[in-house]
Amino acid sequence: MIYKVEKYDINENVAYIISDVDALASVELGDKEKKYVHETLETKTFASVNLYDSRRFFVKLKKGKTIDEQRELVRNEGCKIADSLNALDCKSLAIVDLSGADMALVFAEGVELANYRFNKYLSEKKKVSLVEVKVCGDVCEKEIARLNSLVKGVFIARDIVNEPLSYMTAKKLAETIEEVGKSCGFKTEILDKKQIESLKMGGLLAVNRGSVEPPTFSILKWEPENAINEHPYILVGKGLVFDTGGYDLKPSSSMDTMKSDKSGGAAVVGTIAALAMAKVPVKVYGLVPATENRIGATAYVPEDIITMYDGTTVEIANTDAEGRLILADALSYAKKYNPELVIDMATLTGAAIVAVGDKNTAVLGTSPDDIAKMKECGFNVWERLIELPLWDDFAEQLDSPIADMKNCGKRSGGTITAAMFLKHFTDYKWIHLDIAGPAFTEKKDSYRGNGGTSVPTRLLFRYFTEMCK
Repeated sequence: MIYKVEKYDINENVAYIISDVDALASVELGDKEKKYVHETLETKTFASVNLYDSRRFFVKLKKGKTIDEQRELVRNEGCKIADSLNALDCKSLAIVDLSGADMALVFAEGVELANYRFNKYLSEKKKVSLVEVKVCGDVCEKEIARLNSLVKGVFIARDIVNEPLSYMTAKKLAETIEEVGKSCGFKTEILDKKQIESLKMGGLLAVNRGSVEPPTFSILKWEPENAINEHPYILVGKGLVFDTGGYDLKPSSSMDTMKSDKSGGAAVVGTIAALAMAKVPVKVYGLVPATENRIGATAYVPEDIITMYDGTTVEIANTDAEGRLILADALSYAKKYNPELVIDMATLTGAAIVAVGDKNTAVLGTSPDDIAKMKECGFNVWERLIELPLWDDFAEQLDSPIADMKNCGKRSGGTITAAMFLKHFTDYKWIHLDIAGPAFTEKKDSYRGNGGTSVPTRLLFRYFTEMCK
C-alpha cells in the first residue's frame, strides 16, 4: 500500500530520485558515503549505500531521454529496489523525489507492481515483506488513492490470467467477475448458456461446442452518478479460458501458455475494477464472452458454416481463429448501448508478435483521434501501441463463395485481416488492441512480473483518468 508522509524516519530505507548529482548536497549522508554515491552516479543511474540499520538508494534520471523513457527507467529501478528489500525481509520504503520531474508516484508504481505474487498453488508461499511504500513531500492524496486502486486492478487481472483451466472455467470466470464487482463497486449481469442460445450468439456457441463446460457472457457496468459521458464507453475482452486450437490443433509448444488467452477479458475486469475503486467519473461497460476451445465429438470443424448474433453467416476456415468469433458476437451486442466508443482487447494473433514485437500492442480502428490519445497514454505508462492500417484489400481475403465471409485469411497480414473481420460487426467508433505479445511473460520482466501482465489495464486506466482532466 502507498501512503503519503511529510518526512521519513532516519532509521528506515529511503530511495532518492535525482536529475543531477548536485542534488546530493541536500541528502543526509556522511562525507565518505556521499562521495561514493557522487562518483557512482557520474557514470551510472543507480547507487546504494548500506547504513547500520537501513539503506539508501539513489536513482538518477538519464539526460537526453524523453519524459516517458525517464518514467520507465524509474519504474524499473523501483522494481529492482523492491526485489532487494523483499529479499532482505524489509517492511517499508520511503521515496524522496529531488528530480523536479514528479517521479515519486511513478517510482512507487514500479515498487508496488513488483510486489505481485501468484502463490495460490505453492506449498511454500513466496513472501512479500515490503508492505509500506511512503511517498514524502507535496504529493496529491487523490493521485495516491488512484494509484492504489490501479495496482489492485492490475493484480485482479493478473490473478485471472494466471489461474489454470482446472480452476478458471468460463463459469468460474463469471463468478469471479461477480465477486470482484461486489467488492469493487460495479454492477454485473451474467448470461448463461440458455440465455446465450436465446440470443443466437452463434460465434460463442460454435467455439464452445467441443467443451463439456458451458459458455458465459459477462456484462460489467460502472455507472457513477457524476459521469462526464451520457453514452458508455465499452470494453470488450476475449475470455478464452483455454485454447487448444480445436481441430486445427496447436503444437504443444504453442499450447503451453494458453491459459493466457483470457488476458483480454481479464484486462476488462481489472480496468473496470480500478475505475470503480478510484471512483473515476466515466461511464464504462465491459463485455466478456467466455469459453474454452476444445476438441470433442461435437466440436466445430473447418468448413462448418455458422450464423453470428447479427445474422452474418461465417465459413470456418480455421478453428484456431476462434477469438474473433466470440468477440464478434460481443461487438454486435455492444450496438444496443449506443456507445461513445468501443475498445476490444485480445490475445488474437501470433502475427501481431511478428509485426510489432512481444512487448508492444498492435492497434487498429476507426477513430483516429481516440487512437492518437491512446497512443500517447501508452507511451506514458510504457504499454506502447503501434498502429496498423485497416485497408479494404485485406478484407478480400475473407471472401467466401458459400457464406457471407470466412473467419480468417492468409497467414500474411494476419493481424490486419483479423481486425477486418471484427470491423464487419461494428457500426460505431471502434478500437482494436491485439495484445498477443505483451499480455503474458514466461520469465520475469521487471515490474510486469512472470505470467499475466494485465496489459492493457494501466493504459486504459490512464486513458479514462486523463479524459476527466
